[in-house]
Amino acid sequence: MASNGVVHGHSQESALCSSYETAMEALSSLISRRKRGDGSKRGEKFDWMFRYLKKLDLEKRIAGLKIIHVAGTKGKGSTCTFSEAILRECGFRTGLFTSPHLMDVRERYRINGSDISRENFLHYFWDCWNQLKEKAGDDLPMPPLFHFLTLLAFKIFLSEKVDVGIIEVGLGGRFDSTNVVKEPVVCGITSLGMDHMEILGDTIEKIASEKAGIFKSNVPAYTAPQLPEAMFALQESASTLKIPLRVASPLDSKMLHGLKLGSAGDHQFINAGLAVALCKCWLQRTGHPELLSNVTEDLEAALPEAFLRGLSSASLPGRAQIITDKPEKSDLKSEWDRNSGDLIFYLDGAHSPESMEVCARWFSNAIRDDQHSIKNDLVKECYGHYNSQNDSRHCNGSDKISQKILLFNCMEMRDPQLLLPRLISTCASSGVRFSKALFVPSLSTYHRVDSGASVVTPDTSTDVSWQSTLQRTWDKLMDGIDVTSGNACKFQNFENSPSSEFLNGDPLEKWDPPGRHFAPSAVIPSLPLAIKWLRDCAKENPSLRLQVLVTGSFHLVGDIMKLLRR
Repeated sequence: MASNGVVHGHSQESALCSSYETAMEALSSLISRRKRGDGSKRGEKFDWMFRYLKKLDLEKRIAGLKIIHVAGTKGKGSTCTFSEAILRECGFRTGLFTSPHLMDVRERYRINGSDISRENFLHYFWDCWNQLKEKAGDDLPMPPLFHFLTLLAFKIFLSEKVDVGIIEVGLGGRFDSTNVVKEPVVCGITSLGMDHMEILGDTIEKIASEKAGIFKSNVPAYTAPQLPEAMFALQESASTLKIPLRVASPLDSKMLHGLKLGSAGDHQFINAGLAVALCKCWLQRTGHPELLSNVTEDLEAALPEAFLRGLSSASLPGRAQIITDKPEKSDLKSEWDRNSGDLIFYLDGAHSPESMEVCARWFSNAIRDDQHSIKNDLVKECYGHYNSQNDSRHCNGSDKISQKILLFNCMEMRDPQLLLPRLISTCASSGVRFSKALFVPSLSTYHRVDSGASVVTPDTSTDVSWQSTLQRTWDKLMDGIDVTSGNACKFQNFENSPSSEFLNGDPLEKWDPPGRHFAPSAVIPSLPLAIKWLRDCAKENPSLRLQVLVTGSFHLVGDIMKLLRR
């Protein structure tokens, strides 16, 4: 196999996998082993980007890309995904660059709605890598990971000759590596909140000013509705550049004509509204007003059919995603359905206080919709619309007992005292209470880029001191007392599946003492063991319906998806 990833010989597939793993090792070498600092060198590293572009012969060429550039705290990925789907349905060849990836780095690069192929990824990757490696020196080292991924996005978009490039900002805006785009077609700012404060600032005004760093002269900008302080900072930045800043109203569900957004959650109507405004502006500024000929200025009367198709089909993994866990082998499915409880995972990578609240609202609504769906199914069964002799218990009123379980982890730079209260209170306001909480370390690590085929194995030697901190925070919130590690309900030995007594027993309403809202918790040292335990509990208890909310980290969500896929 040549150094550029070109495969020779008969074992092409094997060599391709080997080249891909080699590429992942190369990417991993770009990750700093130090924890994220205060961002004091962001300006210097941002300046490097222009030198990297010149060495790759991309500096002048990226000016030909017709880009939609999107920054924000919440909903960046969803807004970009809606925009990509809309313009693809309008007939344009699209390129989408988002972050983070969940299972495979190729998820960050979508061409015409599909992840880039391994073959094409490797071709562009080694081309960029070899050119930069050859010219790297003391005065200009190899790029940090996200800088390289951004450069690769420009390389891919130009090589694939996309009509539009939709680019999501990684962190902040002003010094983000994507901000080397000097003249995008239009810029967008999604909902803002308090996140990455150690880098972007400790007030919403400072954060908004950093995000507004993507604004450019002569380039219109749109924003989702914001808090007054954030809006003032955005307007001040726009005024300095003498550009229009318009507020995109949330999309009215009536405009979908009975269709549903491809991504679940009421908050997605905010992201969809911004995406519609961005696409409308892009079409007008790139000389395609005919695609909007039947649409009013404010898009209040109607949406083009292509817009409707895009909005209803767009989805982004790991954001408000529901996965029902079933055996992969078809011959086991019927036996599982008859003799096992339900195990359903609700996945959302929320990791800021604001996004945690949004996640909690989505989960509560999804639980309510699920219960409503079950009731409708039971009515059909009882009236003969479903012919089954194996599940007549529903008609006798003995429905499955629903248990809501939290499976949680977050990075150590996050403050669980800001995240968990939002989750608990928002769910409680909708009548949703967690029966149990499990705190687990992620399999993915910040210092390695894994491929989608990476094998994940249980590791009971993992340091779980941070997960113990998360658990104590949870116990204090739920029990209202100072819970020490000695009183914590931990399972130190998980080589064998633990007793199901922790999960089973009477429904929460029966055994929860009056005036005490304590939900038992556990620290589990391995995510695969946690999944195995949940599966064992479902298998051993046909009367249970386990509804597991997985949140706090995109790393955790991605690892869950890998494990469930296996």
